[in-house]
Amino acid sequence: MQTATPRLTARPFLDLTAADLMTTPVRTIPQETLLREAAHLLTQDRISGVPVVDADGRCVGVLSSSDFVTWAGKNGNGKAIRFIAPWGELIDIDDSSDNEIRHYMTSQPVTVGPTTSIGELAQKMVDAHIHRLLVVVDQNRPHGIVSSTDILAAVARAAQKAALESKGKPKKVGRARR
Repeated sequence: MQTATPRLTARPFLDLTAADLMTTPVRTIPQETLLREAAHLLTQDRISGVPVVDADGRCVGVLSSSDFVTWAGKNGNGKAIRFIAPWGELIDIDDSSDNEIRHYMTSQPVTVGPTTSIGELAQKMVDAHIHRLLVVVDQNRPHGIVSSTDILAAVARAAQKAALESKGKPKKVGRARR
């Protein structure tokens, strides 16, 4: 799989958009994926969330580590894999008769377009208490992901740039008081 990379830009901080900050390519998983497969994918790819798509590639939900709050792994120790669903029910993956992720994902995820400003991205995350936004195009097809870490990285770059610029400017000397 190709490694996802965030986009870098030299634009002023407040002019940054989702297209400037998003990580692409975005990994997606079909809504029919089984819970065990989805958990393995998240762990293997070291990602904390992934858009869930229908047969036409349109985003129908998001599956995140928040949806898998507690795991008791089955790595040869004979224990069943369980997780706490978002509504609080303890689910044993092996005992579940219908364990496709479409039943456990967060449906109607918060999505944005590529031109959404950094301020609006941050506000949407704060308002929805989430850590990632799906950037969609062409009838709700996932195009990228902007995470809270992407926004923090942009803040850090802007702060470093401002610090460097302030070092290069002559310091103002105040008048002596009499």
